[in-house]
Amino acid sequence: MITYIEEIKSILAVARRKAYTAINAAMVEAYWLIGKRIVEQEQQGKERAAYGEGILKELSMALTAEFGRGFSYANLRNFRQFYLTYRNHENCYTLCSKLTWSHNRLIMRVENEDARIYYLNEAAEHGWTVQTLGRNINTFYYYRLLSSDHKNENQMEAGKPDKHQPEDFIKDPYVFEFLNIQQHLTANESEIEMALIENLQQFLLELGKGFSFVGRQFRIGTETDHFFIDLVFYNYLLKCFVLIDLKTEKLTHQHVGQMDMYRRMFDDLKMPEGDNPTIGIILCTEKSETVVKYSVINDNPRLFATKYMPYLPTEDELKQLIEQDRIRLELDRRA
Repeated sequence: MITYIEEIKSILAVARRKAYTAINAAMVEAYWLIGKRIVEQEQQGKERAAYGEGILKELSMALTAEFGRGFSYANLRNFRQFYLTYRNHENCYTLCSKLTWSHNRLIMRVENEDARIYYLNEAAEHGWTVQTLGRNINTFYYYRLLSSDHKNENQMEAGKPDKHQPEDFIKDPYVFEFLNIQQHLTANESEIEMALIENLQQFLLELGKGFSFVGRQFRIGTETDHFFIDLVFYNYLLKCFVLIDLKTEKLTHQHVGQMDMYRRMFDDLKMPEGDNPTIGIILCTEKSETVVKYSVINDNPRLFATKYMPYLPTEDELKQLIEQDRIRLELDRRA
């Protein structure tokens, strides 16, 4: 039974959260308005670079003397950039007010506008911590989503609902740096599988929104045969099961055939009425574009083969992989 003391504690906790949210939104708004006023003042000067620098230094000294820390020259430059980033985007500005200033400082440094909007939406909707947001930006989370190139333009079509599609949830490559495995992979499939389960929270964050864990080495079978699927998840946004098969080798047509069979069996034996067909993902250390192009993957929108990296790749490595997949997807769309 909840005592009156616990009820009062709960009331105070809720009030504090509301107060913090209101204060945070007010401060983010203030930083945007300060940035706006700085830009307006700069526009009065003839030599804008030198004049603007003088304004920031003068303002920093005045605000620090009156309000204390938090108004350094560098911070004022951030306020200025914050305004310039969102001065023509009222919807983005509304999202900014739902996030902390630390979140906003990270996102406004993302150059691509579509990616910036994506991070704003996802961080606000799913409550990403600053650490999670930073990790996702640094690992090019948005760009690794298979349909990211066309996501925003499709969602903005007049009258078209924001309907979730499987490719909105699949990344290539996946990055599992939290496993602390050396770059030269020596672990076997069972060890990687166990490591992913031991780091389930980070694994779910990398998988993305809507995923919940169902089981490891999930048993499925008929009266005569039994099979074990490495990892099974359910995605409540896609309203379907997601099967994952781990491979520590290059993709082969045998891997594709096996996952296709698992997916079909799951649809037949486990899929609840009203659910969407099961998705199958083969995670491999190296993809074969030939196998992808000439196997059932090419014709099945519920079957995917993607690369995973058990270490944090360099920025150049990620850019190269993402560009290769972008070109491949573009060629597939034209075919």
